[in-house]
Amino acid sequence: MSPTYAASIDTIREAAERIAPWVHRTPVMTSSTLDDRTGRKVFLKCENLQKIGAFKFRGACNAVMKLSDDEASRGVVTHSSGNHAQAVALAAKLRGIPAHIVMPKTAMRVKRAAVEGYGAEVHACEPTLPAREELAAKVIEKTGGTLIPPYDHADVIAGQGTTALELFEQVPDLDVIVAPISGAGLISGVAVAVNALHPKVRVIAAEPTGANDAALSKEKGELVKKTGKTICDGLVATLGRLTWPIVRDLVDEVLTVDDEAVVATMRLLWERTKLVVEPSGAIGVALAMSRAFEHVEGQRVAIVLSGGNVDLDRLPWS
Repeated sequence: MSPTYAASIDTIREAAERIAPWVHRTPVMTSSTLDDRTGRKVFLKCENLQKIGAFKFRGACNAVMKLSDDEASRGVVTHSSGNHAQAVALAAKLRGIPAHIVMPKTAMRVKRAAVEGYGAEVHACEPTLPAREELAAKVIEKTGGTLIPPYDHADVIAGQGTTALELFEQVPDLDVIVAPISGAGLISGVAVAVNALHPKVRVIAAEPTGANDAALSKEKGELVKKTGKTICDGLVATLGRLTWPIVRDLVDEVLTVDDEAVVATMRLLWERTKLVVEPSGAIGVALAMSRAFEHVEGQRVAIVLSGGNVDLDRLPWS
């Protein structure tokens, strides 16, 4: 009997229909420079051009729009350092319901400003996961709002999987899809879609060397809960209860790349493709240009540029 995962191709297709009025159908771009550097044909799925500047809007929008009217009337709650916070705030604004966002005090200024700009109420906390979860629980108790987690949620995973549906419509005959991994909402949704529609396409996760819990989990065959330090601030979460089985079974490999390569790639993308990406968004391209990727078979490689929210006053090469 086949295992049952948190998302399916049916829930992903339903999500695509549900969020279609609000999300951008993001473009796929190419670059001869990247083709030369990798020795392959590279296709960039530009989720950095998605609303709020990241793929996170897909999952948040699906989860918020799927709520019943009674649930929605009490609002939504989440905890996030940035992109998911913005995504939930905007989705709630579009539905006309309250949003309460728990953010660490150290969150990037540009991301907090965006959350507040969408009309959400920000609740600041200490920069630890227990502090975020504790404050979110208190806000839920006070407001009765529905928690929309950043990744470990069936509707969020299904929403992120719509990225792959678009990609397959835009680029035929892919060999490999590369996406970043953190909590694994994105790559879980992508992997489910790939497994259902084009199972011969390899799904590769890109992870920072300094926060390599997913790579360790794949290596050991069991969930490893370990955080680390990396310039990719959006990739420091650990795999969840719902995402780990999908990563374990449907993601072909988790490969790592160091921060130095990520920063160099981020700058290359800015200069040569004119695409503004954050470090977490650039990691897939950094991996594709690294030695760690040399053994991966396939000449047509799609890479998800997952986000473009950068604090312009704190660029890593300034």
